[in-house]
Amino acid sequence: MLNRKMGDTTCRPRVFVAAFLLFLAAQLLTPALFAQAPPNYPPQELDRLVARIALYPDPLLAQILTASTFSSDIPAAAQWADEHHYLSGDALAQAIAADQLPWDPSVQALLPFPSVLDMMASDMAWTQELGDAVLAQNPDVMDAVQRQRRLAVQYRYLQSNGAILVGMGPYITIMPANPAFIVVPAYNPLIVFAPPRPGFAIGLGIRFGFGVSIGIGFRPWGWGLTRFNWGGHAVIVNNVVWGRNWANRATYVHPYAVRRYARNAPRPAEHHELEKRSPTERQAAQAGRASKEEHPKPARRENKREERR
Repeated sequence: MLNRKMGDTTCRPRVFVAAFLLFLAAQLLTPALFAQAPPNYPPQELDRLVARIALYPDPLLAQILTASTFSSDIPAAAQWADEHHYLSGDALAQAIAADQLPWDPSVQALLPFPSVLDMMASDMAWTQELGDAVLAQNPDVMDAVQRQRRLAVQYRYLQSNGAILVGMGPYITIMPANPAFIVVPAYNPLIVFAPPRPGFAIGLGIRFGFGVSIGIGFRPWGWGLTRFNWGGHAVIVNNVVWGRNWANRATYVHPYAVRRYARNAPRPAEHHELEKRSPTERQAAQAGRASKEEHPKPARRENKREERR
């Protein structure tokens, strides 16, 4: 009996030591996952990374850059956006809030743009590279955007029109002509950043027919309060400078006016029909054309996404 008691007493310190060592290992391994050296992309690689989005309006571009730093959230967000594409305005904002989505608010901000999230989800290698570049080299990424925009202006592809206003100061800005309607330009980087071929109609280089209405209901996700300080190499989201970088990416939390939910928390039951975009709707968005909602059930007509020229 005495030997058993002595054995139990002897084992307890060992158990405590083992538990402490496991706890210490966990504390050491977690930072190690984020301790890898940051990437260092040369200018030509950064030009490649930003080429497909460099001509997007500034507010949309800023939201894409920040969302790309949470690349692991993109595939699930793209699926949700696709399945709820028929919602818009307050109905969509309310659905996002009601579903208690676990993704970072920067990713949620793109849910009104299923075509943009689909582009990001369909090329995750590019999305992750872009996010890493934003985290490690944000000033260089912004410089790359300006280089690409200067080329598009030089070759006369990028000009103000009924959809966008192009600012030609020391930095080239692209703002929506209507702040409540964000167009998603469609263009081929191999065309608009190179001299036009003889006889090519420059006006056809960029198409601005597809867009999304963004109202006051999306203010909590930074819409209307997001822009660039090009001279200061800063992205401003929700009126606050985006401060997430390679060093603090494990701990930085940007201030948004939306509630955050744990990734492993149970979510409420889905109260909306899940209806993916039709092939026609997908093709129209990719081609920069307005499209008509193809699921006009009575309960949805008032919630159709507004897409117009």
